[in-house]
Amino acid sequence: MNPLKLIRKNILALEPYSTARDEFTGGDISVWVDANESPYENGVNRYPDPHQHLVKERVSELYGMPVENIFIGGAGSDEAIDIIYRVFCEPRIDNAIAITPSYGVYKVAADINDVGFREVQLGADFHLPVLDLLNAADAHSKLLWICSPNNPTGNAFPREQILFLLKHFERMVVVDEAYADFSDKESMLSAIADHPNLIVLRTFSKAWGMAGMRAGMAFADPRVIRYFDRVKYPYNMSRLVQEELLKRTACDVAPQITEIKAQAAMMLRRLPALECVRKVYPSDANFILAEVSDAAAVYDYLVANGVIVRNRSSMPGCANCLRITVGTPAENRRIIELLEAYESGKF
Repeated sequence: MNPLKLIRKNILALEPYSTARDEFTGGDISVWVDANESPYENGVNRYPDPHQHLVKERVSELYGMPVENIFIGGAGSDEAIDIIYRVFCEPRIDNAIAITPSYGVYKVAADINDVGFREVQLGADFHLPVLDLLNAADAHSKLLWICSPNNPTGNAFPREQILFLLKHFERMVVVDEAYADFSDKESMLSAIADHPNLIVLRTFSKAWGMAGMRAGMAFADPRVIRYFDRVKYPYNMSRLVQEELLKRTACDVAPQITEIKAQAAMMLRRLPALECVRKVYPSDANFILAEVSDAAAVYDYLVANGVIVRNRSSMPGCANCLRITVGTPAENRRIIELLEAYESGKF
């Protein structure tokens, strides 16, 4: 399959903006007067690398993917989500398909880009409804969104099911792996070489602990990445963020990931024993979805005691469900203690 056949015609014909840094090809320069910058050095007076070459080289090392398969974006994965719509979907004509419940930005970005959005309810215990997703498609369905591990349900979907969708959907399948670092399931990154219609999203916000920096990644066929780079805004990641990413990705976050996974396992053991907890869903992420007796009441009680969780009751299939991010050991103990006190009436 050639993904270029799915790209909007105006994007195929697009001449990207050429920055001063794009036009400079090298040499020993001591006087920079090509970009209308301030000449007074303060650490941020010069424009950043518009193509994040050093960051891409680091990401290539971390994830074992060639540089030409990598897009680096701001706003976590959200910039990549928006660009995917702008590259592939004709406004008011094309549509995207997604599972529900899932990450809400897929729909918001579709609405912003005036693209149809079709939601397919997850099955029992949030299993992936493969055939229903395929049946939801028509000739104008350009994208299929799969968040795995899924937010807010926490479960990662079987690789063979995603491969089946890649084979039979025959348009772009986007697998959002924001939480994959916490999962023991195999990433879909290794499938990109054989599936040019696959896009995999990753983020620095979760396992890397850089949510405040707003940086994300997209991995895809090099032909797709080239058009992402054409469509993005010229300087979409600041110099400060690029420098901080290089510094922080030199640190080993494996011990933190190991502790979070151990704490998640502890929470998965302890929560079902509480009287106010009706059901706890399995999780491959750094959060747990739990159905409780009265989500609004439990939420208000936790907030009153200085703990904030996410009430997901309004999402399809998540009635009376709270999403609890796994915190530090002390924070997790506090949550368990508060819930024990709640059910005993000692609050």
